[in-house]
Order: sequence, then C-alpha cells, then structure tokens
Amino acid sequence: MSLHHIGNSPNPYEQAISIIGQTLSAFDEDNLIPCYGFGDASTHDQDVFAFYPDERPCNGFQEALARYREIVPHLRLSGPTSFSPIIEMATTIVEQSGGQYHVLVIIADGQVTRSVNTEFGQLSTQEQMTVDAIVQASEFPLSIILVGVGDGPWDMMKEFDDNIPARAFDNFQFVNFTSIMSKKISQSKKETEFALSALMEIPLQYKATLELGILGRRFAKSPERVPLPPPFASYNTISRAAPSRANSFRSMPSHPREEAPVDSAITASVTSPPSTDARASEPQLCPVCLSKPRDMAFGCGHQTCAECGPQVEHCPICRRPIDTRVKLY
Repeated sequence: MSLHHIGNSPNPYEQAISIIGQTLSAFDEDNLIPCYGFGDASTHDQDVFAFYPDERPCNGFQEALARYREIVPHLRLSGPTSFSPIIEMATTIVEQSGGQYHVLVIIADGQVTRSVNTEFGQLSTQEQMTVDAIVQASEFPLSIILVGVGDGPWDMMKEFDDNIPARAFDNFQFVNFTSIMSKKISQSKKETEFALSALMEIPLQYKATLELGILGRRFAKSPERVPLPPPFASYNTISRAAPSRANSFRSMPSHPREEAPVDSAITASVTSPPSTDARASEPQLCPVCLSKPRDMAFGCGHQTCAECGPQVEHCPICRRPIDTRVKLY
C-alpha cells in the first residue's frame, strides 16, 4: 500500500505535517501556508507544482491537509528525484519576502535518486543538484528540514546532514520520522520527540543568520522559481480572500523515491518567520519577569526566560498547559 494512501486514519505524511504544523504555527504571524509539490509525472526532478492554480496559500495546516487529500488521488507519481527544485522554490520565497527567516520542511519517503551507474565516492546528477541547492540556500535566512517517512533508504540523507561542504552556515537537518514513531513509548512522547528532533537546530540556525547579517536583507541572486499549475484540470476551491504572498507561511509537498513511479513522495515544505521581528537585534524581554531576554520556548511556541520557564505550569501568553520546554541558545 502506498504511503500516500488516503483512508480513515492519517497516513505518515499527514501525521508529520500535523505534528510539525502544531509547533510551527505558533511562530507564524498570519498562518498562511503556500503549498507546492513535486515528484509526479509533470515535474520529475526539474519543477514543482502549486497546490492551487493561482498559487494562493492554504489558510492553516488543516486546509493544507485537506488540499493534500484532494490532490493525491489525481497524481501519477514518477522519478527521478531531486530536492533541488523545492529548495530553490523556498529560496525564491525568502527573496520575495524581503529576506525574512523561513523554515523549509521536506517530507519524503525516499532519498535523492542515485543510479546504479554512479561510481563509489561520486554523486549522481540529482545528488549534485541537491547539494548545490543546499549550499546556495545557506546564503539565505532559510533552514531546511528533511523528514524521512517509510523505510528509506536514508544513508545518503544522513551523509547530507553531516558532510555538505562550503556552506555559510549549517542549514540542513535530517529526521527519521518512522524510526521515532516506531518506538515503544506513548504517542504523545513520540510526537514530542519528533517535533524536538525536527526543530532542535532552528535556534542556532536563526542565530547564525543574524550573525551573518543575511536576515531582512534582499538578495539579487535567488533562483526565481516559478511553479507549474496543479497536474490536473479541475480543483475544489476553498473560498477566501487571496492573501499576500510577501509574509506568508509556506508549505510545499513533494516526492522522493528512486525511479519507481509507484511510490514517490510528497514534500511538505514550511516557512516560518519567528514571532519576533526578524530584523530586530535586541531580544524581547520575558513576559513574566520583564527583565531577562526570552531564551526558553514552550510547545505552544511562546517564550520566557530560562529562569521563569521552569516555574510556570501554564503559558503566560496563551494559558495552555506546558508539557515541553526547549532552551534557546
């Protein structure tokens, strides 16, 4: 059965999007998620397609999931696979936003295509394209998270995580969703571990974009990707006013897998500007003591200082019970 199977219970892609969405949405200012996909017969390893013909974003993760369910039955999945187009689409979005910080989340069921003719120690064409895109993306305020669902294989993605050279900062993180979700622990602990594993490097990466002076800066060298329309003629419209693209919180779908057209992947990519002003150099103060900088985040996305955080049981902003605390360095 395909990992994209739409049934009564969420498939792995829906689960991953939901868990990360619950965490990242707290950092988003408008909850708009432009969605894109790749890995079908119309895009292969060259393009991405928009979820909607007019490229409008989804209003929240629930709409993104609903639109995903509408699109999947119409797709003819196909290889080869490269993550280069989706990464270039994300850097284009960063440029269009005026250099706001974004997070790209790619959810995939296989790694970049590596043909049997590729010699040991060499990269395939698709691997080289992906490496080049990751290196170029490090010149933008963009974090890239690859979430692996299914059995992979994931050996090359782990290599990417550890050994991509010549980057302005370490902008790539791989997380094995299936490995975490198969652990013999409670569902809530699995979801918390997955969210923390996926997002644990974001504070340091965000700090790196500040130190490099690339946050809030326009670039003249983005790939300027233009997505294709959805790969089917008719689509259901969820009525609402078309929002502005400039400050949108973006999510993209995509595919992976080798050359088998039966089970590529859909990539959910997400962009998330933090709730603080991306161009502000001074940290905001803790809402509890009003004297120390915010350096501890809760599962809801709000922050306090590290001294006040452990002493409160409910978030002082939204009043949700606190079950996760993350120290921001």
